[in-house]
Amino acid sequence: MRRALFVTLSSVALLAGCGTSSHQDLIDWMAAQGKGERGHLEPIPQIKPYEPFTYNDFDMPDPFKPRKIEPTKSDSTSKLAPDLNRRKEPLEAYPIESLSMVGTLEKGKTLYALIKTPEKDLYQVRPGMHMGQNYGVIVAITDNDIKLKELMQDGSGDWSERSSTLNLLSADQKQEQKK
Repeated sequence: MRRALFVTLSSVALLAGCGTSSHQDLIDWMAAQGKGERGHLEPIPQIKPYEPFTYNDFDMPDPFKPRKIEPTKSDSTSKLAPDLNRRKEPLEAYPIESLSMVGTLEKGKTLYALIKTPEKDLYQVRPGMHMGQNYGVIVAITDNDIKLKELMQDGSGDWSERSSTLNLLSADQKQEQKK
């Protein structure tokens, strides 16, 4: 019983101590800090009225219609068009990215590269042969890669030449392809 009375009296004393202490110094300091301070707002900017624009240049080309830029007569015309009448070779049915160089082979003085297709077929190629879907011609073959010149057609129908390389697969890449 004494214990319960002691706990109750000490709780009342603690609560009374919290409420009776004066924080007047803190209240005075807060009042002094806020004295004379006022918020400042910028005035709302004036909104200019909308002025519609009228497109009256009907003799000018429509900016929303596609058009082909015609070269001037002083420009040299490019003769980089592929021979469309040429019979396509088997490796022209595949994109370059899907073909893999897996090795080289030398017959006489000619170096051949061995190309593997996605269907796991092997082809021998030499310089001058075609491969890839962009009219690629094999320019050079080394022990490590094949250098190609491809013809790309842009949106205006003009042809441009691009160089690309097909590298020899490493042993790790060959193992991955077998899986």
